Amino acid sequence: MDLWTAFKEPVSYWLYCSTGKRPWSRGYSEYRRRHVTRVLGGGEFDAERLPPGYGRRLDERVVEYPWCLTRLPDGPGTLLDAGSVLNYAYLLAHPKLTGKRLFISTLAPEPTSYHERGISYVYEDLRECCFREGYFDWVVCLSTIEHVGMDNTMLYTEDDSKRESDPNAYLDVVREFRRVLKPGGRLYLSMPFGFPKNYGWFQAFDAAMVDRLLEAFSPRQFWETHFRYTPEGWTKSSREESKNATCFDIHRSKTYDPDYAAASRAVVCLELLK
Repeated sequence: MDLWTAFKEPVSYWLYCSTGKRPWSRGYSEYRRRHVTRVLGGGEFDAERLPPGYGRRLDERVVEYPWCLTRLPDGPGTLLDAGSVLNYAYLLAHPKLTGKRLFISTLAPEPTSYHERGISYVYEDLRECCFREGYFDWVVCLSTIEHVGMDNTMLYTEDDSKRESDPNAYLDVVREFRRVLKPGGRLYLSMPFGFPKNYGWFQAFDAAMVDRLLEAFSPRQFWETHFRYTPEGWTKSSREESKNATCFDIHRSKTYDPDYAAASRAVVCLELLK
């Protein structure tokens, strides 16, 4: 980093770097944004061979975003961001997104929106999408489906009807995604993977749950990619290698774990062709 670029970084970024890079401490979001921006802009991401130390002490977004945006086709089309994971200026400026008509569907309004970019926002339960059948070329749903049917009053809404505990709700969501996709459309989906557990406001998936998901969507073809977090950073994984992975829950944990995991210690990323 040159001196001029260094001066442009916010104070919180330097505070994060100088105080041990503890996940979710002040400056964490800026540090993660810079990491993801560099990866997306430099062509550094190779899902089969992540460099040593990749994404150390960072959450699964550092593998999910590059995985999705490297697989998403170029060119125009209609895309649904189910869960509002792309609703950040630095991601919306990515070439894979700038030429597409983008709809963002999420449970409740968020502090920032980008209507001036022509983005449409819809606030709804993903189990009951308002869009007509066969409307979208692509659906992107990263680390969202694990929250559907769980207690969403903790972070996302004050609507008490969303204080749920339905571990099978994700199947209804997947069926809705299939309904709103065009024939030949693709779903890009990710969720925490490993030891199955209900954390209250989200759940972690195991292989059996992933198989039920695949059965509910019934793809013509699918691609399954696994990533796992270690104390040295993120690495390519498999169902077998990730089967006992757990999650660090910053909202319920009183101290960091020795590996300084930020969230899920493993994720599964699925590309499903309708």
